[in-house]
Amino acid sequence: MTEFYPAAYQANKGSALDVDRDFYQKIADASDKRELVEAIHVPIRTGQAWVVPAGHVFRIVAKEGAQVGDLNMWNLHNPRERMWASRTRQLQGAHVSTFDRLWSNLPFLRPIATITADSLADYGVDEHGGRVHDLLGTRCDPYVNKLLTGEDFDFHCHSNLTRAVMPYGLTEFDVHDVLNVFQCTGLNSDDMYFMKACPAKKGDYLEFFAEIDLLCAISTCPGGDLSVALWGPEAEDPLKVCRPLGIEIYKVDESLLKGWEQPKSPAYKGNHGMPFPKWEDQADTNKVC
Repeated sequence: MTEFYPAAYQANKGSALDVDRDFYQKIADASDKRELVEAIHVPIRTGQAWVVPAGHVFRIVAKEGAQVGDLNMWNLHNPRERMWASRTRQLQGAHVSTFDRLWSNLPFLRPIATITADSLADYGVDEHGGRVHDLLGTRCDPYVNKLLTGEDFDFHCHSNLTRAVMPYGLTEFDVHDVLNVFQCTGLNSDDMYFMKACPAKKGDYLEFFAEIDLLCAISTCPGGDLSVALWGPEAEDPLKVCRPLGIEIYKVDESLLKGWEQPKSPAYKGNHGMPFPKWEDQADTNKVC
């Protein structure tokens, strides 16, 4: 067994990584005090975008059984701020679950969503080192498909997400590394990324609290539940193992939000070490330009 080595980033008391678990647990427990705002059906091999106001909760639900979903998030009002998979991986873990937070990119760097409930939280680590809800891999895309097979196929997760966000004025340049919801992954002994069959069952869910106004998008992965080989000599069309997903958006009881406020970005006001240029006449304060 590999000897334990401590994480680089520590959740010290009172730090930005020190999550108020009692607050988010109350949000999760008070499901009877929620109002369903919208329910969305996401068909197989498609993408769907939706809006979640700050202080609301949304769930991703396996409506008919195992199915992987590739999730993106943006600040609704400024899409330059978006989920940053790699920093989240460093701060929270390569796989996320209850009380983990999804962080935004620089220069914003703040939690934009917090996981409040996860029906697969007890999955743990399987015999191959697999865990669920990963930030290790990214979305499948038509470019790598062309690279590896020489064929065009327009319904990869990257393409699905691109189509989903177009009505919001975004393009494929805005699509970013994903959270692979319900996906079971890990690194093998050669340090290579592997994907296993999705363990989700009908009714399983992953739930988030929106820390800011969010635009979200998900792709029902064309690989379905990943129980069919996608690459290599045994590869086949996984259409038979593709299933839809559901999105549920809830307004929570206002009393539960007492004391909560939207996270702020770090107040870094530096100039990245770049000095202001000194003009030749800078010393002459009376000289008019």
